[in-house]
Amino acid sequence: MPVELIPETLTRTQAVPRRDHQTDILIVGAGPTGLACAIEAQKAGFKALILDKGCLVNSIFNYPTNMVFFTTPELLEIGDIPFTSSLVKPTRMEALEYYRRAAQHYDLQICQYHWVKTINGEDGDFHVAATDRQGHIHDYCARKIVVSTGYYDLPNEIGVPGEDLPKVFHYYREPHPYFDNDVIVVGGKNSAAEAALDLWRHDARVTMVYRGTQIHPNVKYWVRPDVENRIKSGEITAYFNSRLLEVGPDFAVLDTPRGSLRLENDFVFALTGYHPDYDFLTSVGIELSVEQHRPVCDPETLESNMPGIYVAGVIVAGSRTSEIFIENGRFHGKQIAAHLRQTLRPGANGPVSVRG
Repeated sequence: MPVELIPETLTRTQAVPRRDHQTDILIVGAGPTGLACAIEAQKAGFKALILDKGCLVNSIFNYPTNMVFFTTPELLEIGDIPFTSSLVKPTRMEALEYYRRAAQHYDLQICQYHWVKTINGEDGDFHVAATDRQGHIHDYCARKIVVSTGYYDLPNEIGVPGEDLPKVFHYYREPHPYFDNDVIVVGGKNSAAEAALDLWRHDARVTMVYRGTQIHPNVKYWVRPDVENRIKSGEITAYFNSRLLEVGPDFAVLDTPRGSLRLENDFVFALTGYHPDYDFLTSVGIELSVEQHRPVCDPETLESNMPGIYVAGVIVAGSRTSEIFIENGRFHGKQIAAHLRQTLRPGANGPVSVRG
């Protein structure tokens, strides 16, 4: 690609946006659903480009290192590519390898670490501005847009003093750094239960804090009895009907049925769930339902109230993120591609250049 000279008066982050990429379908989000949308668009004869502010399947990459999926591998498949696993339930590492292989098999055009900032224009002529890791601005042109941004990168904050301390985390990766430390895990669902067990098994002193009366009944069937037994034996301390009130440099304060309690504490994992980027959706012009923040869209085609802009994956469910998983979100690509076949002529915008 020819080098474009930028005037010396402009810094790299101030560079004027330029129209350097064109495609039929631009997909925001390189998760499993975004990949499935690109695959189905290509099968329908359209050129597709995926942008993601993180890496390929960034949400899965940020799962705990040793995580095992609840589902079986065939329910995670996209593009008719078999997903083989050494166990009944696939691991995070196997999923990462599978989706890399799927992207390579279909030669998907993916720009990783490209953060979409704005989407302007109209059906048939959209302009998307995104920044890369170096702060360079890229301007992409597309006839249709698919928003499949997921929700995992926006945690539900607790909103207590000290939540912004470096010792507080909203994601859990691995246990080693917390050996022989006092760790609080806030939450009682899958992420919290699995993190508490992993930390305990690697010799951290674990306390769970959960507003519910017990470990959530939807916790994986092989995880729930394990953590409940650890709690009954006193190996993991648990405070139910309780909440975190404050976090300090070496302590945490809880509100429990017996009153306020101050505990010695080294680290806190606030694993209280995540939510979609509603601000981004509304900035695009997509309307959201009042109570559940569901994008207004046609349930058959998944086209939103904004003509030419589709939604896919978990964001279709709004705040009810437990309704859509990889297992059912992966079919959204077929729904969108079916509508594209009816409304869009393949290759109408001529040659496509998507790699710099």
